[in-house]
Formats: sequence, C-alpha cells, structure tokens
Amino acid sequence: MAALTVRRVREPIQIAAKSFGFFPRAFVWRGRKHDIRAVESCRTENARGRVAKHVFRVRTDAAVLELAQDVKRDAWRVEQVWAL
Repeated sequence: MAALTVRRVREPIQIAAKSFGFFPRAFVWRGRKHDIRAVESCRTENARGRVAKHVFRVRTDAAVLELAQDVKRDAWRVEQVWAL
C-alpha cells in the first residue's frame, strides 16, 4: 500500500454547514464546495488556559484534510491535505 502524500496548506475556508452546531459538515475552499463524509478526529488546543483552536481531521471524496478553527476570531482554514 502506498503512503499518503501530505501537503501543508494553511489557506482560509468558509464553513458552509455544521453538524450539531459544532462539527464541520461542508466547506468552501478555492471557490468549490466540499462535503465532509466523516469527521475522523477532533482536538482542542489551549493557550493561557483558554480554548484557542479546534482542529478537525475530516474525509471528503477526494482527500483527508485537517481543518482548524481559530475560536477567538471564528476564522477557519485548511491546515494540511492528505491525497487519497
């Protein structure tokens, strides 16, 4: 089995839909809507005792991606992409 190729991206996205008001369900990146098939993991990163960032590893039809939400600014971006 071939290893997955990972790319560090760090580009802004817009969340198009959420599940349970928290988990991303769809997002727009580079002008294209991507539906999320599964949230594979979720973690929280803290700074100075406060939640700073939520990080989600998600699967779409084309790739596995790491999405991050800056909690204070409610800004989202793609951090990394693993090609399938």
